[in-house]
Order: sequence, then C-alpha cells, then structure tokens
Amino acid sequence: MLEVHRTHKAKILNHSQVEGSLDRHGWSASKLWNVANYHTRQVWEETGEIPDHGSLKDELKGHTNYKGLHSQSSQRVLEELAEAFNSWYEKRKSDNRANPPGYRKENYYDDHGNRVHEEHPRSTVTWKQNGIKHDSKNNRVRLSKGANHKDHPKAWEYILVEYETRPGVTVENLQQVRAVYDNSKGRWELHLVCKDEVETPDAPGTETAGIDLGICNFAAVAYSTEEADLYPGNRLKQDGYYFPKEIAKCDDSGGEEATRLHAKWSERRTHFFHGLAKHIVENCVERGVGRLNVGDLEGVREDEDGQAKNWGKHGNLDLHGWAFDRFTDILEYKAKIEGIEVVEVSERDTSKTCCVCGREDDSQRVERGLYVCETCDAAFNADVNRAENIRLDMNQSNSESSGQLSGDRSTGWLAQPDVYLYDLSSGFQPQEQVVDCKP
Repeated sequence: MLEVHRTHKAKILNHSQVEGSLDRHGWSASKLWNVANYHTRQVWEETGEIPDHGSLKDELKGHTNYKGLHSQSSQRVLEELAEAFNSWYEKRKSDNRANPPGYRKENYYDDHGNRVHEEHPRSTVTWKQNGIKHDSKNNRVRLSKGANHKDHPKAWEYILVEYETRPGVTVENLQQVRAVYDNSKGRWELHLVCKDEVETPDAPGTETAGIDLGICNFAAVAYSTEEADLYPGNRLKQDGYYFPKEIAKCDDSGGEEATRLHAKWSERRTHFFHGLAKHIVENCVERGVGRLNVGDLEGVREDEDGQAKNWGKHGNLDLHGWAFDRFTDILEYKAKIEGIEVVEVSERDTSKTCCVCGREDDSQRVERGLYVCETCDAAFNADVNRAENIRLDMNQSNSESSGQLSGDRSTGWLAQPDVYLYDLSSGFQPQEQVVDCKP
C-alpha cells in the first residue's frame, strides 16, 4: 500500500458567520510573520546565520503574536519563513541583488497620495491535526482559535466552518486544513488535505527509461524502445523573467499585489510540474517501463570547490530558479502510484560521453543542443544523449551495456526526438519540429 495525500478545495457555506474570525487569524499570521522576519534579520546581521524554525519557535513562543494562532498554526508560519530565508540565502550566492523575504503589509492612500492607513494582509492559515475536529457526516470542521481570539462562553473557542466540495469528493482522514483568502473573489476558501492509501500495482513492464533535467529543455526522456521525448522549458523561463519584473514594480503600497503575483507564479509552476510528471508517467506505462533513472543533480549549483556557479545575469536566474528537486518529488509520487520505481543515478560524464560508441571527449559537444561524435560519425541531440546515458546508468559496472550500444542500432531517434510544448489550457502537445535551444 502507498500512502498519498490529496488536497481538495472547498467552498465555505457559512462564510458570513466565520469571515470575521478567519480575518483575525489571517491578520495574526501576517503579524507573526513580520515579527519573526524582524528577528531573523537581526540574527543574520549579528551572526551571519539564519535561525531555523525550531530556534524561532523557542524565541517567539511567548510572544503575544504567537498566541494569535493555534500553536501548530504558528509553527507552520515560522516553518514557511525559515524556508523562504534559506531559499534567499542560496540565491544570493550568485545574485547579490536578491532581497530577503519581505514584510507582509498593505498601505492605503488618499486622493492626494498621502498614506492614511496601514494594515496586514490576510495570510493563509494552516491547522494541523491537533487543531482540527472533523464532522464528515455534516461536512463541517471545527478549527481551534488562537488564545488571543477565544471568546466566551467556552463553546465558541473554535471556528465552526460548513463546507462544500465538488461532486464525487469524499473528505476522509483529514490531516490538515488551510484557510486561503482569494483576493479576486473577496472571500475565504478551504483547502482540505486528506491521507489516503492506494494499492500499488505491479510494474507496467521491465524496461528502463532515463530522464535528464535541464534548463533549456526542462526534461529529455530516453526510452528503451528507441524513442525519446523533449520537453522545452520555455514556459518556465518566460514566467521566470516576467513575474520578478512585475513584483519589483510593486512598492510598499502594493503588498497585496506582490503576494498575488507570487501566488500566481507558484501556481503556474506547480501546474507545469504536475502536468509534465503525469505526461511522462503515462508514456512510461504505455511503453512497459518499470524503472525510471533520473540524473542525480545534488550540488548542481556549486562547482568542484563548493563555490556557487556563475552563469551570468540571466543564467543565474535560470539556474537558481530551477526547481528540479520539487519536480523529482512529484514525479516519484506519480510513478509509484503506477508501480514504477524512480532511481537517482550519477550524471558524471554523461554530457561528454557518446551513448552510441562510448567515446568520452569534451570537444564532442559542439553546442548545447548538438552532440557530434568524431569516432562513429553520429550527430544527435545533446540532451537526449545525456538521457540515454542516464538510462543505461553508464557509471555502474553492471550497466546493461556499459555505455555502448550495438553497432547496427539506429540513431535517428537520438537526432530527432519528439518535442512536446506546454499550453496552459491543454497541457503538453506534440510539435513536429525540434526546438533549437541555445543557452
């Protein structure tokens, strides 16, 4: 059995009754974020280190803003902040213009441009199991209030939310509830995270596929049936340039707009990752693939000396916005449901080794998109060459072919793989012509 978590969006039916309580908790989450943000910046300036969420909890658990939420809800805010600071710390290694996580605030101005009011925006509030009591028969959930927001009598020390999901959804084994404010609709909605167990099927077959993750082509997949697919990352790159510019235009008065842009950017990225993982897994099932070899990209952002790689202004934006680890987690999850094993294998020398004859030479990769072997006169897509070497797991002594293929094998599929472009409405669609990508 495989344990999976599913998130169901739900409409709040008694919104007018619980809106005030949810507003107060959303504002409390923003206040706690700001207090923890200020403390983290002070620690960073004094020590050069970023406190983890455990240290933040120890420091702030007595603070009045910590008591504005249920204890586990407050802990989740601190976890999110620590994650955001760690992400910033990694990015600043190659981009000294990177800004740390900002404060959550929203300003209002009069007709003359004078600031007349400032408040905290409504942040997402997360309740974990200890703060939840679920009535599945009546589609209601009780959410514990923070100590600062508990009313009297005692019966009202919780928020009773009545919800409605889409038809066919059964909410069972509820693990987590997130209250998310939709700015476009001006109302709250619930995200219900449920644990489920599904029976893991037998593997679709015994074949092995290899996946190379990159920036220009986000994924290149080589199948043992002499087929290969390319998935250009142009959509991610376009978003990676567009959203930071739009967010940078938001001044102090645009806190809510910046938050909306961040959320939209994250949602589009997540949608891309899930769609790509689903497409790859479905193709693997059709081709009888029981094992997926994925290149191990640990340390990809550092050179041999442990220093951050410098790929130039735009290259660094691509490299440090490259969420390969997140995509790999999604891919592994979807593959397991189909009985497919996902294995990380070494990428050492896969880019400079010919998958046809096994010759190793740095000069054979004449461009990022082209690999030419002087020994066997083969010319093919460089990313597919890497994917095929990963499929063969050429760095293992017990590899099925030790990085060499039979001399009578066709290389046409290596030169012209199938290309799939991403569309927001229809997902991944095939394109006949190979996209010629350069760094």
